[in-house]
Parts: sequence; structure tokens; C-alpha cells
Amino acid sequence: MSLREIRRDLHRHPEEGWTEFRTTALVAAELDDRDFTLHLGADAVAVEDRLGVPSDDEVAAAVDRARREGAPGAYLDRMDGVTGLVATKRYGDGSGPVVGVRVDVDALARQEATDDEHRPAREGFGSAHPGEMHACGHDGHTAIGVGVARALDESGGFDGTLKLFFQPAEEGGRGGYPMSRTAHLDDVDHLLAVHLGLGEETGTVVAGYDRPLSNAKLDARFVGEPAHAGVAPNEGRNAMQALATAVSNLYAIPRHADGRTRVNVGMVAADNAQNVVSEDAQMRVEVRGETAPLNEYMLDRARQVLDAAADMHGCEVETSLYGKTTTFETDDEMVAAVRHAAEAAEGVTTVRDRLPFGGSEDASYLIRRVQEAGGTATYVGVGASNPAGHHTAYFDIDEASLAIAVDVLAGTVRTL
Repeated sequence: MSLREIRRDLHRHPEEGWTEFRTTALVAAELDDRDFTLHLGADAVAVEDRLGVPSDDEVAAAVDRARREGAPGAYLDRMDGVTGLVATKRYGDGSGPVVGVRVDVDALARQEATDDEHRPAREGFGSAHPGEMHACGHDGHTAIGVGVARALDESGGFDGTLKLFFQPAEEGGRGGYPMSRTAHLDDVDHLLAVHLGLGEETGTVVAGYDRPLSNAKLDARFVGEPAHAGVAPNEGRNAMQALATAVSNLYAIPRHADGRTRVNVGMVAADNAQNVVSEDAQMRVEVRGETAPLNEYMLDRARQVLDAAADMHGCEVETSLYGKTTTFETDDEMVAAVRHAAEAAEGVTTVRDRLPFGGSEDASYLIRRVQEAGGTATYVGVGASNPAGHHTAYFDIDEASLAIAVDVLAGTVRTL
């Protein structure tokens, strides 16, 4: 299959974080044929450090779906209910550096557009999974990871070791940390992470995105006591009222003088009748900070708000950390290497050395781990002329960006 065909097949079969069984198995099969050493599932991520993991029933259903949709069973069995893949291969005489390439593989929990204005729908590769969509380009990222392996196999030019990190559960910041906690990063001298789009046109390459916001996502559940809202409201403990108090006060957390901070309540829910004092209300919250300490400041204050809101209305609150990221700065050596490769790559028209990264990204944990051990890293952006914004129902990529990304990354590996 061509990279375009791989991307479209994955786009047709999106899988949310920690359920990317078909995607991972198909990639593993190709890399196995190319004599990569495969580390799957619990050999690719620190299982105990995972965040936001679906229920056992949801995981089992995802495995069953992957089998029905053509995932090679041998690799599904090796994953044993845990997604993630690290593939390693030595090239040439192996005397050069160990270079890692990290790509993310998961989709989002959102419905894809189905009208003819949306090319995947019009051309027959729109999502076959209701409520799941590749709305951020990770299908393209996965194809790029395969493409780098193909390029180095077919054209050589590298004496060293390549490590490909096919990371699960980037959305929500759930998979980067557990992958960074493995020994696979111990000997990586240089790490490249990549993202398509990010508002740039096809032909533009950003050699290093810097300083993404640190991020943390919290799930909270308020538990009270039900009562009839007309007959005896005084007998209830109103979980909805506690939640409402929390929402208004989360947005009132003082912003910090030391840098950018953010807070958002993305979801509230209570399955409750109009005439019943609510006994159960849930919310999903995220905070961000320009630095890891600022993120911790926002997270600590958010937890204080949730506890105080519950206490004010006689309720209990249960919180769980759904995901988390940190921040990073790219290395000058890596920016120079990417620029050198991009200037020689076909289809590249513009190279920018550095841009600030406005959102959050859990490749941050892998990047920081390599840097803390004395290695270097960068986060590369490859323009893809997106017709709609990331995470929207009409998101798509210009597929010419796939070959450009492969040429830039493989060229950078050779340069290093």
C-alpha cells in the first residue's frame, strides 16, 4: 500500500486512545516484515503509568472490532489488551547515533462530517466508526512513521539505530508519559516528533515548535442525596448545585503573574429529572500553564475549588487525573539538522526555524526524557493546507504533505 492508501485506510478505521489495536497491529506487521525488533503493548509503555484508560469491556470490544476489521491476530495477541509499539532496527554498520522518531496513532471521540463538502466522505474513506474520527492528522502521522522506515530501508544513507515510537493516546495527554517511562528512551541520542498541519500550508516546514503549554485534565464527580424538589427539597444534598458552584469558581482562579495560565470546563452532565434534587453530577476540567510549575499551580487551585464547592453544598467529590503533559524547548542542533534536510526535500517551499506551540502536546515527556539524559530533540511541523481546524468535523489534510514529511524526517536522520 502507498502512504496515501495507508492514511486513508486508517482514516476509515479510527480508534480512540488505548484502543488503537488495528492500527498498531497493521503497522507491526509491516515493520516485522522489514526485520524491525518489535516491542508491543506492555513492552512499549509502562502500564501502571497510563492515564484515562477505558474500561475492560471497552478494551475487549475494541480488540474484537480490530479482529473483524482485518488486524493480524498474532500482533493483537502480543498486545494483550495494551496498545503501543516501539520498533527498532540497526542500519549500516551501526556506528552512528540512536535516533528516535515519535508519531501518535489515536483518533478523537467526535463525529465526522458526512456530506459531500468533506473529501473523506465524498471519496469514500470517511470514518466507519460512529463517534470516532481522525480529526487531528494522526492517521497521517502513522503513515509517516511507516514511510520513514521504508525510506531508510530503500535508500540507506544512515549508519546507526532507528527507533520508531508509535505512541497511543496522545489526545488528552494520556500516552506520552507512560511511553517515556520505559527503557526505550535510555539510549536515544536524538528524538524527532512530528505533526501535520497546525495552520501551515503544504510546502512549509517548521523545524522546531517550542514551549507548548503544560496541561492537566481532571474528571470530577459530585455525589449528593436525592430528594423531591417540591415536597422536601431540604432533605436533599444537591450535586448539581455543587457542580455549578465549582464551574463559576474554576473560572475565577487568579491568573499567575509568572506566565500564561488557562482553565476550561469542557463538559457537565447530570442524568436527572426536573423535579428531583440531583444526587450525581459530573464534569470534565482542564488547566494549562506556560511552565510545569504554573500548570501545577492551576491544578492545585482547581482541586481546592472542587473540594470547597462540594463541602459548601454537603456533597462529596471524587476526582481522577485523566491526562497530563509538560513543556519543552527544542535544541538548536536539531533545528539546524531539520532545516538542512528540509531545504533539500522536494516540495518544500518555506522553512521556518522556530515557532511557539500554542496548545499542549504529550510528546513533551519523551522530548524531556531524552534531553535530561543528554540527548537532543525537536518537534517538527509539516504544513498540510487543512481545509478546517484541528478537532473539527471537517478536518482533512493535503496528502502531498505525507511524502514531504517522510523526506524531511528521513533526511534529518541521515544528517544526524
